[in-house]
Amino acid sequence: MIKVLISLIGVLNLLGFGQNFFYRKNWLPESDASNPSSMSNQNLDPSIHKKHQAMLERLSNRHQARARSKESDSCPSFESTDSFLARFSELKQSITSELTQIEQTPESFTKADLDNVSAQVSELEKLVAENSYHLPSYEVRASLKTIADLKESLEKVALKLVPRKKFSFKGKASKPSQPVAAVEKVKNEKPDLVPSETRSFVLDTSGFRDRKGEVLVENLKGKDMGEFMLSDLVSCDVRLMGRSRAIFIHRLRNCKVYAGPALGSVLIDDVEDCVFVLASHQIRIHNAKRCDFYLRVRSRPIIEDSNCVRFAPYCLQYDGIEDDLRESRLDEETGNWENVDDFKWLRAVQSPNWSILPENERMSDFRISSADG
Repeated sequence: MIKVLISLIGVLNLLGFGQNFFYRKNWLPESDASNPSSMSNQNLDPSIHKKHQAMLERLSNRHQARARSKESDSCPSFESTDSFLARFSELKQSITSELTQIEQTPESFTKADLDNVSAQVSELEKLVAENSYHLPSYEVRASLKTIADLKESLEKVALKLVPRKKFSFKGKASKPSQPVAAVEKVKNEKPDLVPSETRSFVLDTSGFRDRKGEVLVENLKGKDMGEFMLSDLVSCDVRLMGRSRAIFIHRLRNCKVYAGPALGSVLIDDVEDCVFVLASHQIRIHNAKRCDFYLRVRSRPIIEDSNCVRFAPYCLQYDGIEDDLRESRLDEETGNWENVDDFKWLRAVQSPNWSILPENERMSDFRISSADG
């Protein structure tokens, strides 16, 4: 305030009536008022005096505004973030608790209970969307990862509760059951792909497993829409036509996978030096190295523990693919193929683990057919 007054005195002195004003306000010693030269300006013109007061008011308002601004900067408000985190944590705990109860005693619950949990997950997504503008980027990414984990847990619980072909994860290896489809034929001499003690997937779903150097073709059109599995493949060319409910991909090396739309999700784990052409509502990628992904996806693709992965738009063609995409609600390009979330990179800057595939390195539209095999 003192600095403001000193500056003001200098301005008023330049105008020729500064001393008189401050004497009249008793801001300067009365002894100085006895100076005849200072008293000569006491009779001020009313218009000048009015302008002078307006200037003082403007200066005072400006000073108060600056003071409020400094006070606001020094004491930022975290109320919105705190309330968001509290609400998010409350919903998360509720969802986790219900999933745990359903998983422990599935016979006591129905599909309606799963629908209720799904609605809560949707509410959680809406909460993040409504608050994402105000939240720090790391909070947004952490929240999205939590939602993705909850969705994956919900899907696993749903597979146990809703009658359908079993899909399970186990920590120990076990001998595969006898195949029931042509795609499950096992040769007398299996290629030595990965040590058996490290195999963690035990599945009863249809798919291709333990193959090396083959062109593997499957037409899913006209078949019951279910899950499809690709596991332990080396140097294979996989071509899937038609729609599936979900696709699970595990331990692929130097493979190319071309697949029609999946109505649910695509889960990928432990892949290296591969090319994937996929369309799905959700795509989650774990432990991928030096892979290219050509995607059409309704939500943002998710990567974890991956590096040197590149992304480009979906480019697959086969007879009837337009109908398959439309029936799967994937006929419109959302552009999400380039909106990748790296859940192991929570900083605001671009993750170094993924990039956009340069246009001059992308493959053009790739056509597949049942005759390829």
